[in-house]
Amino acid sequence: MADDEINLNGDATVSGSSSRKRTRIQIRNEARIVRAALDVFSSNGYRGSTVDQIADTAGMSKANVLYYFNTKQDIYAAVLARTLTIWLDPLAELDAEGDPIEELWKYTQEKLRLSRKAPHASRLFANEILQGAPVIKPFLENQLKSLVTRKCQIIQTWIDQGKLAPVAPLHLIFLIWSSTQHYADFAPQINALNTEPEDVLHEQAEQTLKLMLTRGLAP
Repeated sequence: MADDEINLNGDATVSGSSSRKRTRIQIRNEARIVRAALDVFSSNGYRGSTVDQIADTAGMSKANVLYYFNTKQDIYAAVLARTLTIWLDPLAELDAEGDPIEELWKYTQEKLRLSRKAPHASRLFANEILQGAPVIKPFLENQLKSLVTRKCQIIQTWIDQGKLAPVAPLHLIFLIWSSTQHYADFAPQINALNTEPEDVLHEQAEQTLKLMLTRGLAP
C-alpha cells in the first residue's frame, strides 16, 4: 500500500502536491518536510504547530515548504497518510494461504517493532483519533473498514476450518492494535513503571505477547 493509495477524504488521494509526475528532487523534499512535520506535530499537536516550525525543523524556508504544501492542514494530511501507510502495510500482507498462528504472530511482531521504531507516528495517529479523527474519519469509514473487513473474513475462515480458536476476528485485531501500540502511545507511563533496560523491556513484551497469542489462538 503506497502513500498515493492512502485516501483521507473519501474522494481524492492525499499527496503533498498535485497529482502530476514529480521529480526526484520534489519527492525527496516532500519526504523531508513530512519527516520534519511528524516531529513538530507529535511534539506540539496540530494546533500548537506552525509552518515556520516545520520549515525550521526541515532546514528549509517557509516559502519552499509552501511550494510543496499549500497549507498546514495539507502537511498534516500528508504526515497522516504516510503514517497510515506504515501502520497498515503489515495488515494488508496477512496471507490467507499461510499458517494462521504464524501469520497473526508475524503481524503482531511487526506492529510491536513499529511501536518501537516509529513511536511519534503512533502517538500522532492516536491523538488524531482522540480528537474525533477530523482529518482521517472518511478514510477510517472507507479504506480502513474495507481492509479490516477483508482480513476479518480471512481470520473467520481459519476459525471455520478449525485452525484457530473461536474468537471474534474484529476484536482480535483490536487486541493486537492495543497491545502493540501501547508501547508507543503510553511511553511515559511505561518508563515510570519499568525498571529494565529498553532492549529487555521490548524482549519481554515480545515474549509475553507471543505466548499469549500463540497459545490463546491454538484450536
